[in-house]
Amino acid sequence: MPKPKSKSKRQKLSSENNNKNDRISDLPECLLIHILSFLPTQTAMATSILSRRWKHVWTHVPILDIESENLDSVQSVFDQHKAPYLQCCSLTYKFCSCCYRLVQRWINNLASRNVEQLNLEMHTDGHKSHESYLELPHRVFTCSTLVFLSLSGVRIDPPSSFQLPCLKKLDLYQVFYESDPFVRLLSGCPVLEDLSFDRDFSDSISIYKICVPTLKRLSILHHEILFDDYADMGGLEDSEVHYVVEINAPALEYFTFDGHLGDFVFLEKLDNLIRAKVNICTFEPKDHEEEECYVDRIFKLLAALYNVKFLSIFTGHSECLSNGSTYPSQFQNLLRLDFKANTWNWHVLQDLLKNSPNLEVLDVTNTSTGSLSGWKKSPNDPLFLSSHLTTFYLREVKGLEHEMEFVKYILKEAGVLKSAKIRVGNIKLKEIVREKLSKIPRRSMTCLLTVK
Repeated sequence: MPKPKSKSKRQKLSSENNNKNDRISDLPECLLIHILSFLPTQTAMATSILSRRWKHVWTHVPILDIESENLDSVQSVFDQHKAPYLQCCSLTYKFCSCCYRLVQRWINNLASRNVEQLNLEMHTDGHKSHESYLELPHRVFTCSTLVFLSLSGVRIDPPSSFQLPCLKKLDLYQVFYESDPFVRLLSGCPVLEDLSFDRDFSDSISIYKICVPTLKRLSILHHEILFDDYADMGGLEDSEVHYVVEINAPALEYFTFDGHLGDFVFLEKLDNLIRAKVNICTFEPKDHEEEECYVDRIFKLLAALYNVKFLSIFTGHSECLSNGSTYPSQFQNLLRLDFKANTWNWHVLQDLLKNSPNLEVLDVTNTSTGSLSGWKKSPNDPLFLSSHLTTFYLREVKGLEHEMEFVKYILKEAGVLKSAKIRVGNIKLKEIVREKLSKIPRRSMTCLLTVK
């Protein structure tokens, strides 16, 4: 019978087995830090209880991701985390007036540690007003290492003179500022390439001046929901609803707008524009003069996008659109057009097809729900469909006559069309639409027509 192993030997074997099972702890600290950088900060902190080896590893991770409503929990992170360099930091916190200064100290702490990417999302208790926004500490404006800055729920009042020499991307959402601080903020970003901001009804800016020669991407958001807020607040002054955006950005390549359209003024031509996405909220003018201004704004914006290669456009549902035209704009470089059609804007689609001689992909979604003015084709003014069109999509088809006329035109005129995909809005219409389309002759012998 074998002699049982002594207690000391069993402990030694157990220790050896544990070491084999915990090989990850034997990795160099730089690798452990890299592994923890993929975890939320609170999870990374929890590894400190694993062993003495892990106790302080998380404090050197150059990435912080803090999202908490617990003041003590967040303060604990700042008390222990010691990394002198922060590659990326995200702080999401709901604060009240009693911890206002403390939250500012947290932000100063982050800005002092050579941070490259900083994302601050502040939430307040109760109704938002000018006073309730957290004022962004001036220390942020002296952070020479910042490459990406995202701000939400803060009030901005930058110094009269400052510079963020490395900042390339700036996101501003639910940010309060007067008009001068907005201009000052952009003037202190000499290499800015990407700017995104929303227009909040709570700010007092009537003219947004964007003069950034290095800007390549611009995204502006003005959601329709804000106009419900206007109504709930008993009405605001016209100057608070209507606004002007002056843009001097000759290097612009990507442009996005979503919401209620203000008056856009482009001080330089957009010769480098590649992609534009415009989604205009429905707006019903109060009188004829306001109607004319609204229509003018829409078609003036379209004219400014003349050089775009990829265009996604929705012009809104307003009846006054029927009074406008894209003429004499030419879209010589347009390769793909995504268009949301409704009762009042089919003629806009027609204009774009006339003036886009190199169009290759056409994607149309029919958003009409009521009676339609229809697809109109004047014999004295024939349409000139691109001879390069290879792909055609029509979505949410309802089997109406004007839709069939539109498809008929595409199939008869597109000589090199390879694919035409029709998606019906109601499955019961599938066979009816397929039967109607089967009777339409096709100019392209290689076109594959599918109905789904």
